[in-house]
Amino acid sequence: MESLSKVPFYVPLIIYIPVIVIFIWLAFYYGHAGFFQFIGLFIAGMIVWTLAEYFIHRYPFHYVSSTPWISRLVWIFHGVHHDFPRDRLRLVMPPSASLPLAVIFYFIFLLIFGKQNVLCFFPGFITGYLIYDMMHYALHYYRFKSSVMHTLMKHHALHHYKDPAKAFGISQPFWDYVFGTNFKKEDLEAPQMTE
Repeated sequence: MESLSKVPFYVPLIIYIPVIVIFIWLAFYYGHAGFFQFIGLFIAGMIVWTLAEYFIHRYPFHYVSSTPWISRLVWIFHGVHHDFPRDRLRLVMPPSASLPLAVIFYFIFLLIFGKQNVLCFFPGFITGYLIYDMMHYALHYYRFKSSVMHTLMKHHALHHYKDPAKAFGISQPFWDYVFGTNFKKEDLEAPQMTE
């Protein structure tokens, strides 16, 4: 089962870019979406992803259980990444986790938004997911000159090397500020992810 948790960074791109393209095509062809309707719902999907990212990372990925097989499952899908943060094959969500989650989220959003609107909303949500996955890979393997990216890298390094019970946002720290899981300014002097 552990082998299902290993995946090269490009696999989510191969799987989900076609999904995004198909949904966009369906939104305009089948759903008859207007341009502004599409843009609004697409952006809303991206924003909702950031909230899902925060809660998935905070709760299922950092779940503490007294049941051995549940603890092992959590370790396989996320704990091992904390034990080996430089392992290139454990930096993006494996399809064995992301595909079932995508299907579950799709049906939840279908119930909430209806057939036409979900065709616009869901590709935005999946785009947000891909940004998160690629950002996570980059935060572990690239040195950034941009102050924004450098701050995100420090935020994530603190999660790994100072306190894994804080800094759950990967693609952005907004929800950490909202829910009080952010680090203080003086904590931002963190070890570099690439060291």
